[in-house]
Amino acid sequence: MSVTRKIVTCLVLFTLLGVGEGLFARNPKLDRQGLARTVPISTASERPEVGAVAHTQGKMLLVIRNNGTFGSEWDDIYDPITGEWVQACIYPRNSDMIYLYVTALWVGAVVGRDTLVSTGAEDMYCSYEFWPDISPFGDMKYESIDPSSRYFSEDAYSEQDIICEYTDTTTDVGLTDPGSCAPRAHIPLGIKATQRSMAWSYDYADDFILFDYLVQNIGDQRLEDIYMGIWLDGCVFHTTLQDQVYWTDDIVGFYRTHPAEDGCGHLDTINIAYHSDNDGDPIDGLWTEKSPRSVVGVRVVRTPLDSLRYSFNWWIMNYSDPSRDFGPRQRGTDDDPFRDFGDRLGTPVGDENKYYMLRHDEFDYDLLFTAVDHSDSGRGWLPPPEYAAEYANGFDIRYCLSFGPFNIDPGEKLPVSFAWVGGENFHVNPDDFESFNPYSPSSYYSKLDFSSLATNSRWASWIYDNPGVDTDGDGDSGKYRICCLDTIETDTGIIYEACDTSWYEGDGVPDFCGASPPPAPQIWVEPSVGTLRVRFNGLASETARDRFSGRPDFEGYRVYIGRDDRITSFTLAASYDREDYNKYVWDFYRETFRLLDAPFTRAQLQELYGVPLGLEDFDPMLFDRTNPYIHPDFPDSVFYFAPQDFNQSDFGLTTPIRKIYPDVTYPSSLVPEEALPEELTEDGYLKYFEYEIFIEDLLPTVPYYVNVTAFDFGSPEIGLAALETSVINGLQVAYPLSSTEDVEQNDLKVYVYPNPYRGDVDYQALGFENRDGSLAPDRMHRIHFANLPPVCTIYIYSLDGDLVRQLEHYYPEGGPEAMHEEWNMITRNTQLVESGLYYWVVESEEGTQIGKLVIIK
Repeated sequence: MSVTRKIVTCLVLFTLLGVGEGLFARNPKLDRQGLARTVPISTASERPEVGAVAHTQGKMLLVIRNNGTFGSEWDDIYDPITGEWVQACIYPRNSDMIYLYVTALWVGAVVGRDTLVSTGAEDMYCSYEFWPDISPFGDMKYESIDPSSRYFSEDAYSEQDIICEYTDTTTDVGLTDPGSCAPRAHIPLGIKATQRSMAWSYDYADDFILFDYLVQNIGDQRLEDIYMGIWLDGCVFHTTLQDQVYWTDDIVGFYRTHPAEDGCGHLDTINIAYHSDNDGDPIDGLWTEKSPRSVVGVRVVRTPLDSLRYSFNWWIMNYSDPSRDFGPRQRGTDDDPFRDFGDRLGTPVGDENKYYMLRHDEFDYDLLFTAVDHSDSGRGWLPPPEYAAEYANGFDIRYCLSFGPFNIDPGEKLPVSFAWVGGENFHVNPDDFESFNPYSPSSYYSKLDFSSLATNSRWASWIYDNPGVDTDGDGDSGKYRICCLDTIETDTGIIYEACDTSWYEGDGVPDFCGASPPPAPQIWVEPSVGTLRVRFNGLASETARDRFSGRPDFEGYRVYIGRDDRITSFTLAASYDREDYNKYVWDFYRETFRLLDAPFTRAQLQELYGVPLGLEDFDPMLFDRTNPYIHPDFPDSVFYFAPQDFNQSDFGLTTPIRKIYPDVTYPSSLVPEEALPEELTEDGYLKYFEYEIFIEDLLPTVPYYVNVTAFDFGSPEIGLAALETSVINGLQVAYPLSSTEDVEQNDLKVYVYPNPYRGDVDYQALGFENRDGSLAPDRMHRIHFANLPPVCTIYIYSLDGDLVRQLEHYYPEGGPEAMHEEWNMITRNTQLVESGLYYWVVESEEGTQIGKLVIIK
C-alpha cells in the first residue's frame, strides 16, 4: 500500500478504533510507544519481579518473560545475556522489523460450579494474572547444548534454552489488576506452568522457537474441561515507522495444509495461525530495507491428548464504541446457542466470555475475507459487519488459537508444546495489494507466498519429534509415505518402479533436537591502523561429534566481515575446508547419480581404489561426471567424484587463513589442563588448533563486524545439506585503529572525529553513523573518541562550563572496542545538542586529557 493510501486508511481507523472518552476509550497502545513499562504497585510486602530475556540465536529475536507472556508491549528490554536493548519480536534479527506487541497464555477451566480463566495479558492491558516467585526463586534460567557457552548443560535441548516458572495463585490486586479495569477480582485456578523455550541457529531451524510447557494443578480441586489458548496482539512495522498508520493494517488467518516436497501430490499438515502486514509496506512502489514482507505464526505441536478440539478466533477491539467491536461469529443452534458478549460482538471480556471463546469449536475465516458474505456457506456465519471492507484491508487485530478439553487432578502435570514460526518473502510483489478488492479477495490471497512459513512450520514439528527416529525403542519410528514417480524398463524387459520412502511424522515421543553444525571457534579480533588480525581456536569445532551419526563431521571455517550487523551485510573474506571428495553413485532404477556417503579423504580413496589398481596416487578428479569410474569387478557399480566445498586446504596458499603454529603436532590431550606445557599458548589454549588471518586495507574510522563460522559436510544419508554456524552469533565489532596496547605503549593521545561535525556532510553515506538506516534523524548523529584508555570517563562541557553529557567507557579486560567510544550528540537532558564549541575531558587512572570539538549544524 502506498503511503498516501495508508494515511487515508488511518483516518478511517481512528474512527473505527475510537478516540472518545471513557475507561477503554482509547487504544492503550497509542500511549505505549516510546515508553518504558511502569512497574505495578503492589500491596504485598515482597513483590515478585517479572524478568525478561531475548532469544537471539537464530533469525527470530523474541523477548521472553516469566509471567505467561512473550513480547515486550513495545518496551525496550535490556537483555541480560547480550547486554543489548531489544524489542518484542524482530524478524529477521537485526532488521528492525517488529512482528509482535505481546502474546499471552490463557488457561480456562471449570472449578466446582465456577468458570475461571487465568491470563498472562488480555485486550485491556490492565490485568496480569500469572506471576513468578520472588527473586531468586522465580528468576529465569538459561541452558545451552553449545560446549563453548557459559550456560552449557547436559540437560539442555537447544543452543539457547530459557526456563521459567510462574503461577496464577497471586490475588494481590496491585499485581493482577493494576489498572482496576477487570470485571471482577482474579480468582486463581491454582496452576503452575514450567516453561522452556528453545532456539537454534542452524540454517533449517533458525526461523522458529519451540515452547514446551508442563502445566501442573497445585490446588486441591480437580480442574475439569480445561482449555488452553495462545492469545496474540501482533502489530507489524519497521521501528522507524512507528506512526499508527503502519501498525494498524495487519492481517490474520489460519493456514491448514501445504503441498509436500516429494512431488507426489501429498499435502503436509501445517495448521498454523498467522499474522502479517497487509501489503509489506512498499515505499514508492518498491521494497526497501524497511518493508516487513515476512509472516509470523503459532503452531501447536503437542497437546495432552490426541483427540482434542481446536479453535481459531480473531477479533477487533474498539475501545470507545463497543457497537463497532467485531469478530466472526456463528449463529446459534439448539445444541450450541449463540452466546451474547454483552455490548461487544468480538472481544471476549470477562472469564465467562473468554472461556466460551476458548472452548467454542470454531475456525474463523481469514480477515482478508471479512467483506465476503459467508452466511450461506453452511457454517452459519453472521453476515459481514458495516465496516467489513475497511476491516478486510487490514486492522489492529487479536487472535486466539485454543485447544481442549482435558482434566488435571491435584498434583498432576500435563505437557503442551507449540512453535513460534516465521517465514520470509510472504509478500512477493510490491504492487500486489494496490488491486486488492475486499469483496473478491481470493486474487490477492493467491499472490501471498506461504512456502517459507510452511517449510519452517514443518521443520519445527520435525525438531519437536524427529521423523524416522524410534525415540523410546518400541519399534515405532513414525509415519512415512512412499512416492513413486516413474517406472523403468531394463534391457531384459524387467519393469521397476522408482520409489522413494520419506518420513513425515515422528513416533509421538518428543525429541527437541536436530542435526547441528560443529560449534563455532573461539574468536579474538586485534585491531591496528587499517588492519584487523582475526585469531581463532577450533578445538571444539574440529573434535565435536554429530549427535545422530556419532562421528566428527567438521569440514572447515569461513571468515566474514560486514559494515553492520545485518546478515545481508556480510561478505566472505576467506575460507578453509579440508580436502575431501563426495562420491556420487549411479542409481540404475532412478537413472540418476545419488550422494549416499560421507566425503572421502585422499588417503581413504587411495586405500579403496588406488591400491587395488596399483596406483601410487589415486586422483579422484580424473573421474568426474563426464568420465565416471566403472569398477572392474562390478560393472554395475558406476560413480564419480566431486570436491566437497572448494577444497581450499593449503594454509597461506589456497586460503589466506594460516596456522599460527604450523609445526606443532596433534596434542597429547584434548583437555588443555592435561596437555603438555609446550602444547599450550600463553593464555592456555591448544596451539594445534590456533589460526589467524589479517584483513587489510580497511578504513580506520568506521566499525567492522567480523565473525568466523564452522561448517560440516551435511548428512548425505538423510539428504541434509552442509550446516554452518550463525554468521551473526558471537560476532566481534572493531575499529581498525590503534589497539589499546599501542595506545599505552606509545602514549598515544585521545582525538575526536569528525571534528568539526558539519550538518552539511552526509556522514551516514560515509559510514560514520546509521549505516543500516534504523535510527530516527535526530538520533542518528555520532561523534567518535579514539585512543581511549580501556576504563575512563568522558565529560563534554559547554563554553560556560555546563555539563552537556557524561559517558562511561568501561572495558577493563580490553578487547577490539576498548580504545573507542561514540557520542550520539544527545545531551544529558535527552535533547539534540546545539551548534557550538565544546570542551571534552577524558579522566582515567593514567591522567586527564582535554580537547575541543566543534558542531556546525
